[in-house]
Amino acid sequence: MPSVQSWVLDNGLSSFKSNADKIYINSQEPTDFTGATSTYALGNKNFGAGAALTGPANGSPNGRKVTTVAVTDGAVSGSGTAANWSIVDSVNSRLLASGNLSASQVVTSGNIFTLGAFDIRLPSQ
Repeated sequence: MPSVQSWVLDNGLSSFKSNADKIYINSQEPTDFTGATSTYALGNKNFGAGAALTGPANGSPNGRKVTTVAVTDGAVSGSGTAANWSIVDSVNSRLLASGNLSASQVVTSGNIFTLGAFDIRLPSQ
């Protein structure tokens, strides 16, 4: 099975880290920027470009990873059930990554949300 070296993985993850600026909570998994930031958006945290992720670092069991910065004061902008997260590059209108929350949560507009740090890994093989 072919493998990819850390340098190659880090170049992709470095671009991801540099451009990611907001983490959203969504009612369902978006497939594009509009879905993440409008259609399914229930709230977000604006970290600013390059500040939403840390890394790259070694991934387990292999590869490389970035880690999200924990959200402690995300703004809830809509009421509903948050079931997914998404990370966007709002400057270039790009959905960069999305996935399921570990547990869905009912949220109410005007409140805050929290989201613990989690890893996004690129395996080397």
